[in-house]
Amino acid sequence: MKEVKDYEKDIASIRNMMERSVKFISLSGLSGVIAGLYALAGASYVYYLIYYPYSPFGLRFFYANESDVVTQMLTVAIIVLVLSIGTGFWFSHRKAKKLGMSIWNRASQQLMIDLIIPLATGGLFILILLSRGYYGVTAPACLIFYGLALINASRNTYSEVRYLGFTEIILGLISALIPGYGLIFWSIGFGVMHIIYGAVMHFRYDK
Repeated sequence: MKEVKDYEKDIASIRNMMERSVKFISLSGLSGVIAGLYALAGASYVYYLIYYPYSPFGLRFFYANESDVVTQMLTVAIIVLVLSIGTGFWFSHRKAKKLGMSIWNRASQQLMIDLIIPLATGGLFILILLSRGYYGVTAPACLIFYGLALINASRNTYSEVRYLGFTEIILGLISALIPGYGLIFWSIGFGVMHIIYGAVMHFRYDK
């Protein structure tokens, strides 16, 4: 006859199996840290492209309103995005393999759908803003829509993703209230916050 401790172990095992079936737990915290480093590198390049050698806290007096500059900024953003997605996929695939799971399952499929809808909507909206010349609100829009995407997708993965989403939205709203400092808030949101949350998730779940 089984003891109480044996039943508790069985229940914990069943709960773990159910969580794996409905949640994407292969998300790697280390990939978030590296994505943050990519973002900071991209932001540094944009800073030297537009504002150097002036202080980054004097950005209110400078605006990226030339088509070639905007094109270069978009190129940097796309490169950062592609590198981040590629790195995230590689680390998540490695973690899934370590856990004996498939990276492409029902949870990851639902996670992808929940992310794509807000991100695609936000991307199209930002392109419309750029085509109309509203360059000053593109950084806040990036942060807000990204935050909404994280919150929407957080039900399929770790709860820390939801908190990161709220942080991104708050930074986006503050950035919208303080025009001229979009690059700084973009760096904090996509760079510093990714590093912090990625490190927390790494030490909690990747060990």
